[in-house]
Formats: sequence, C-alpha cells, structure tokens
Amino acid sequence: MADRIWTDAIVRMRTRIDRTAATAHDGFPHFADPTTGEWTLTPAGDWTGGYWNAMLWLTAAASGDDRYARLAEGWTARLRSRIDSQTSARGLLFYYGAAVGAILTNNALARELAIAAARSLAASYNPHAEVIPLGAEFEEVHSVGLGESEIDVVQIAALLSWAARETGNPKLREIAVRHAHRHIEFCLRADGSICQSASFEPGTGQMTRRYTHKGVTDDSTWARAQAWGILGWALAAHWTGDAALIDPAERAADWWLRHVPADRVAFWDFDDPAIPHTNRDTSATAIAAAAMLKLAQLSHSDAKRHEYREAAAATVRALVENYLGPEGGLWQGCYNKRIDLATKHELIWGSYYLYESLQVLARLLDPTRI
Repeated sequence: MADRIWTDAIVRMRTRIDRTAATAHDGFPHFADPTTGEWTLTPAGDWTGGYWNAMLWLTAAASGDDRYARLAEGWTARLRSRIDSQTSARGLLFYYGAAVGAILTNNALARELAIAAARSLAASYNPHAEVIPLGAEFEEVHSVGLGESEIDVVQIAALLSWAARETGNPKLREIAVRHAHRHIEFCLRADGSICQSASFEPGTGQMTRRYTHKGVTDDSTWARAQAWGILGWALAAHWTGDAALIDPAERAADWWLRHVPADRVAFWDFDDPAIPHTNRDTSATAIAAAAMLKLAQLSHSDAKRHEYREAAAATVRALVENYLGPEGGLWQGCYNKRIDLATKHELIWGSYYLYESLQVLARLLDPTRI
C-alpha cells in the first residue's frame, strides 16, 4: 500500500513536469504562484535552475524516455555561461543541473559542463580559510564576497568529489573535504542546531562572526539551514568517502527530529515566536527527508539507519498527503519570510527533493547514487 502512495505521487509530479516543460521556454522554473500555478522564471538559472534540470534527469533515468533526456540536455546547455560566475552557489547549479545527468544517464554534455564548473569552483578555494567563499555574485545575501560562507554550500563537496573521480585529480577531493569540515566550525552549534552563515578574515581564515541572515533573528535556527546542514554533510560524507562527516550530519538530523512538529512539517524558522501561527516550509522539510534517506544508508548504526528511514518515509507521506496538489506541485514552501518573498509557493528545490525522495521510496533510485 505504501508503494502505491509513492508511485501515485510520482505520476502527479511528472504531470507537473510535463506541463512546466511545455511552457517554461524563457528560463528556469524558480517559484510558482499558489493561486495561478504559474512559474516565475530565471533566465540564467540563479542558484536554483539545476533543480529543474535534475527533475528532468531523474525522469529520464526512471522512465527510459529519451524525450526527457533531450529536454534535460537542452536546459543543461543553457548553463554553460554560468561556469565561471563568481558565486559558490554554482556548485549546486552544476551538481544538480549537470553532474546528476552524467551520473544517471552518462550524458556527455552534462559531464563536460559539470567538470568545467568544478574546476572553476576549485580555483576560488581559499587555503587559509579552507573554504570556497560565497563570492561577489552570490545570490540573495546581504553580505557577499571573499570573507563569507554559509551552510547552504557545504553540498558543493559532492560536485568537487565527483569531478575528482571523473578526472583523477585528487586535489578536487581534498578541497571538498576541507570545505565540508570547516563548515562544522562555522555553522554547527554544540546542541546540533545550525547557524546559517559565517564571516571570516580572508587572509588568515579566522572566523569573525556567526549569523542567520534569513531567519527570524541572527541567532535563530532557520529551518532550511538545518536541512541544508544534514544534506550537505551527508552528501560530502558519501562522495568524499570521509566517514568523519557522518557525525555532523547525524547531529543535525537528530536535532531536527527532536524539534520538528509532530506532523513532521517544519515551520520556516524553529524560533519564530508566532508558531504555530506562521508559515511552514515544505522545501526545508523535503530537503531533510532526502538527506535522512541518505543517512539511512550511510550511518554506522543499524538503529540509526532504521530511525532515519522511518522518519524520512513519514515525512514524505506528510508532504504528499497534505501539501502536494492534485496538479503535482509541492505548495507552502517559504522562500524568504524576512522580505515576504514567495512564502506559500511551490519552490523548485522543494519539489526536486520531494521527487528524489519519492524515487528512493519507490525503489527507483539508490539514495546515495546522487
């Protein structure tokens, strides 16, 4: 019976994918209006365009339908101009938008662009800070440049480590490992909660402050930051092979499970004093579910693996039953509450992580393949 829930949800989401592909000709889907269902598009992909590509790559691999592979390749080709953009978020853009296509379908163009982006990203590495900083063009933050980083970009370790395997260049993996480890100091609090961002002195690497720029306060636990932490270190642990990175992922996951509401769907910030009369964030919740499915394979403990698998399945069920529309959109994603941007919308990354999780639960995808 459970399998039917997953497969029916996949069919609904694939219908939404088909409709989006038929209409989103001028850019990449970013967020969709809950009243009209219409997408706001980004011409160059912003930091989110890769998630749309990845939904197409996943569909191509699961269905065997070359039409989806052709669509995915077409959108992936549009990313070429972003290879050298001065933002560490291009690690997300090219991991999901290109590397996933190479991994799942062996697409040559996707492989070419993903490797080029990984090499460009590695050239931005600061050996003093042992991170790839946000860069001057990083999207959506008020503090950018060579002395800033945030939990969102831990997962770029996946792109670098994958490229290291593809090219035989161990330096890419070394950078990935150091980048992922440094963010433990930057972002993981002693209790397992996540502080989103950190500033550091570029010349010495010394951290100068921690803050949460998208949360209710600088010291709060923004739900998406918590979810990014679980996912980032889980991906880094898998792709780098560094088992020490499983621990911060589990600490962040355990904090999530202790603090998420009983119905499994997080509010946009765990510390919002207006809870329960405030926004949920289904996108953060979907990220956490996808990450826990990875930990369900990566954890060294049988008990932990079982706990994460069960929690992830219950979380996905809650999203499907209460937030996945009949047309296949995942609604009530909260993009940026601080500036009142797309607070009840479908967010392309939330839809992607739900779609990935459904593929895993339906036994169509190994959770650590991507």
